Amino acid sequence: MKLSARNVLKGTVKQVKKGPISTLVSLEIAPGVEIVSVITSEGAGSLKLKKGQSGYAIIKASNIMIGVD
Repeated sequence: MKLSARNVLKGTVKQVKKGPISTLVSLEIAPGVEIVSVITSEGAGSLKLKKGQSGYAIIKASNIMIGVD
């Protein structure tokens, strides 16, 4: 797999919570470190996501916002 994204993090699918329109996917990229993404349920179905399988978090963003109180 070749991508233009610079941030590709390999991990293990920890949770797949399907809804009618969107699906929440949690990917553990290190012990105790998870990245959560919301994707379309159609996309999740195409990927056949299952708990325990390997996957990648691919981050491609022109802006990252950080906030503090």
